[in-house]
Amino acid sequence: MSEKTAVPKPLPQIGARAEYTRTVTENDIVRFAEVSGDHNPVHLDEEYAASTPFRGRIAHGILSASFISAILGNNLPGPGTIYLGQTLKFLAPVRIGDTITASVEVIALREDKRIVTLRTDCINQDAVLVLTGEATTKC
Repeated sequence: MSEKTAVPKPLPQIGARAEYTRTVTENDIVRFAEVSGDHNPVHLDEEYAASTPFRGRIAHGILSASFISAILGNNLPGPGTIYLGQTLKFLAPVRIGDTITASVEVIALREDKRIVTLRTDCINQDAVLVLTGEATTKC
């Protein structure tokens, strides 16, 4: 029997970019609360949320961050990618009906360890930066 050795895919180049766009729905927020266990009323209760500085319901910040994960696992670097770390700064609220475009850009490579560092951003339909950070992955 011969043993097959997986040939690693080429590393992406510095400057490579990918995007993912999704409109956040009521159902997304409710399902995310169910899956995550985060039932903070600022996400689920309009009356409560109206009394907060947000003046209405907002999506979970990590819901928007999960759009970054979708890019990393599906597109860039792509299937087989292992998420090593992520920094996040939440800059503006995301509301039901907002269309969020997550983007990643390769900013550094450590070829010997196959580690890729990416700038990660999410903007809304008005081009407002709602989230920014940096991801580290292994390919």
